[in-house]
Amino acid sequence: MIKRHFSKKRQQPLHPDAPLLNLGHGKPVTRRDMLGRGLVSGVAFGTVGMFGLFSNPREAMAALSSDLETIKTDCGIVADGAGKIPFICFDLAGGANISGSNVLVGGQGGQEDFLSSAGYSKLGLPGNLAPNNNPGLVNRDLGLAFHSDSAFLRGIMEKASAAAPNVNGCVIPARSENDTANNPHNPMYGIFTAGADGELMSLIGSRSSLSGGNSLAPDGSVVASARPTKIDRFSDVTGLVDTGKLVGLLSPEDATSVMESIARISHKRIDRIDSGLTDANRRSNLRDLLRCGYVEAADITDRYGDPTPLDVEEDLDILSIFSANELNDREFAKTASIMKLVVNGYAGAGCISMGGFDYHTGERATGELRDLRAGRCMGACLEYARRKGVPIMLYVFSDGSVASNGRIDDSVNGRGKGEWTGDNSSTAASFILVYNPASRPSLNNGQQQLGWMRPDASVETAGSPAANNVNLLAETVWLNYMALHGEQSQFASRFPNHSLGNATSQDQLTAFEPIVNGTIM
Repeated sequence: MIKRHFSKKRQQPLHPDAPLLNLGHGKPVTRRDMLGRGLVSGVAFGTVGMFGLFSNPREAMAALSSDLETIKTDCGIVADGAGKIPFICFDLAGGANISGSNVLVGGQGGQEDFLSSAGYSKLGLPGNLAPNNNPGLVNRDLGLAFHSDSAFLRGIMEKASAAAPNVNGCVIPARSENDTANNPHNPMYGIFTAGADGELMSLIGSRSSLSGGNSLAPDGSVVASARPTKIDRFSDVTGLVDTGKLVGLLSPEDATSVMESIARISHKRIDRIDSGLTDANRRSNLRDLLRCGYVEAADITDRYGDPTPLDVEEDLDILSIFSANELNDREFAKTASIMKLVVNGYAGAGCISMGGFDYHTGERATGELRDLRAGRCMGACLEYARRKGVPIMLYVFSDGSVASNGRIDDSVNGRGKGEWTGDNSSTAASFILVYNPASRPSLNNGQQQLGWMRPDASVETAGSPAANNVNLLAETVWLNYMALHGEQSQFASRFPNHSLGNATSQDQLTAFEPIVNGTIM
């Protein structure tokens, strides 16, 4: 459904952080409305918090005394996460353009089964920039085909040109409603159910929402105990490992010894718990809860008693990916924070929600500049994974999409492309990028596009289960995450209520072969 179009031409692009006003939607009411238009940022402006503790992020930092190490193992307290591939999703709030002008989306024959000229015009590409007229406009530096002048691609390659040869991806044409709170897009809980977990927390997100981002999580996927921890500033990160005043009064080693002694004394008292709890299971659960809590406190003091390594300025990899000026930008700052925690295994998965993508402002330049910054954030995650020597899966999605009426923005930042003049849910798509340190990830049966578009650039709703059902789009992401680990045969047991059909149907929705070399399992 196409929403109201603009007739008045804007002369200058908006600053990447400027709010988007007068879009024909009426007055913004909810926080989600405001995030989509860039009226709120989804992140407080502040210093980035990091964990730069070891050059090898999988190396255990210390060990408790042997008697407590056994309890630590029993409690599931580990120093290297769950050993799964790090996962980061980008939630572009407001209805960003993904198909055509950024990632190429084609007909039933794949990405280069080109659409009609009218279809590309709707996707903001006039005849001289349409790939059906000039195949040289197709870029496969990332395996996945992008338009050669894609703002996402330009941003990614600025940050991740060295990682590009080991990246591959897939695009999923799929409708989603415009500017609504009812898009259950966010796949984070399903990624957790598929096995992703972290040393300090399971999931993190840049917003304090149930999903950690702008879009909702599918109802059936929510795991209350894994609710994402909000990470958007240094103080949030240091608060995760706050050891109180004990470290400072004592050396980290002495503080750990004190905490270990407290744990041992407490365990002796816990073992005598009776206090009228006649239910054996309740008594056992209480003992385990208290026992694990004391050991975890001692373990955190042991490994994080010295706060000096937590300073972002100690991580030379991040400082060489982002400039000092970029780290003062709220979007780069929260990206650096989340990628640091996820890539190093401190969190299993993270969601970076970026606002201001409801950019049908009657010109093209505003959207190009915002897409470029989002691409730089995506590229930074890929490059950081390369430097740390671990694989990563990125997933990029948005609530709805936009369309052009064919009018051209010839400004420098408009780049001679079609102006975005209205919302259009039928042009929407999502995409996945995977980096593998060993080699470019291989595709399952060459499936780089899951589903397809009609020649007029509308999603073919019969193209895949995900094409017209956002819940099933999230399930498709879960399936592909498991496929990277060679675990797709376990999909039905992990997600018994899924709606992706039998194993044959699931194979048609699986883009990737397992990553054999380069996993962290």
